[in-house]
Amino acid sequence: MLRRSWLVVLVCALSGCAAPPPYEKPALDLPVAWTLEAPWREGQPDDAAAKGAWWQRFGDAELDALAQRALANSPTLAVAQARLAQARATLAATSASVLPQIGLNERVARQKISANRPLTNYSAPNLSTVQNELSVAMTVNYEFDLAGRVAQSVAQAQAALGASAADLENTLLLLTADLASNYFNLRAIDSELDVLTRATGLQQRALELVDARHELGAATGLDLAQQQALLETTRVQLELLRRQRAQFEHALATLVGVPATQFELARDLRERSAPPVPLGLPSDLLQRRPDIASAERAMAAANAQIGIVNAAFYPSITLGTGLGVDSRELATLFDAPSLLWSIGVSAAQTIFDGGRTRATVDFARAGYAASTANYRRVVLGAMQEVEDGISGLAALERASLQAGNALTTARRVLDMTTARYEGGASVYFDVITAQQALLASERQATQLQGQRLVTTVFLIKALGGSVPD
Repeated sequence: MLRRSWLVVLVCALSGCAAPPPYEKPALDLPVAWTLEAPWREGQPDDAAAKGAWWQRFGDAELDALAQRALANSPTLAVAQARLAQARATLAATSASVLPQIGLNERVARQKISANRPLTNYSAPNLSTVQNELSVAMTVNYEFDLAGRVAQSVAQAQAALGASAADLENTLLLLTADLASNYFNLRAIDSELDVLTRATGLQQRALELVDARHELGAATGLDLAQQQALLETTRVQLELLRRQRAQFEHALATLVGVPATQFELARDLRERSAPPVPLGLPSDLLQRRPDIASAERAMAAANAQIGIVNAAFYPSITLGTGLGVDSRELATLFDAPSLLWSIGVSAAQTIFDGGRTRATVDFARAGYAASTANYRRVVLGAMQEVEDGISGLAALERASLQAGNALTTARRVLDMTTARYEGGASVYFDVITAQQALLASERQATQLQGQRLVTTVFLIKALGGSVPD
């Protein structure tokens, strides 16, 4: 009866009873197209092509140089690269399990055997002896992977390697996107600082004019105080902007792997424009986004883990062989009588463990369910980010046009109000109001341009760092 039970177990193992459930990516309900607003169009992606240096689309040589420094010196990127190297080593070590293990054992000893050791034969008393032992033996062990444990371990290691490679790509994408975002925020502040610097110059000259008119009795003390207050307020805003610029500069230093005290970027007021970002189909995100790829590989690894722990229900069978020589003297070590060998098969099977193996399998299945839910979460988050980028850039495009019209009107209002004041047709408070409106319009225009650049970076990141032409 016992022999028949073992036969059933072996047949079941050979027929793949321990095989894990077949791995399939979960179906996702993706829209057929993005919600497009002008000036968007759908592109034709080439998902097999390398993502490349997407930041070069902006045509900014200084940004390109910073990106190269970040790729060479970033400690965050170095951590991801080291983890990828670990995953490769783990796969190599796991893959070696499918091959037999060959070992060589040597022993050289001089030993004394106790005369008081337990007897093996009552008619032959033990004697104490002192002798040498010289032995050389080669062993070969091979585990029959009938339950699929080794194969699933290799599959899990391969999936983990794929996840680590995707994590490295994602780290690279996040690093360069953070770098570009901080860089364009800093350049937007440069433009805003230029606006405020020019505004303080104009307000200073206006203060001198009001002061001269006050000396002649053509302006009141209130006019003088109002202009002075406007100038001081603008100077306060100037200092606050300088503080913000320093913070972005320090962030860039960290991203390129340089101490903040040793990093500095000079002001650059060149006009920058955001490149067009044509869109592919929503389903392309499943191939472009490295975080989605990492989540998908995590699912594959979790599925393989089910097969690994499920193999514990079935016997582990190992073939072991040995061949060697053993002698008391070196001169006779390789003689025929010194030869020894062994060959055998060992099997181990857990009969009762109080439900531990079943609990381990249940744990693995729950882990797979969690990885599936995480995959769906990552995909939904990616869809949201792309839609946010599309709607955000479309809104900023319209706002920039309106801000340009507002700026033109504010300049005309200031010219008209100044002329009316000089002609005595209005009070100086009207001039102050017009100056504030112009300054607000100029700052808003520069801020919108910076937001368009940063939002373009955000959208390219949301698309996985690779956008079709």
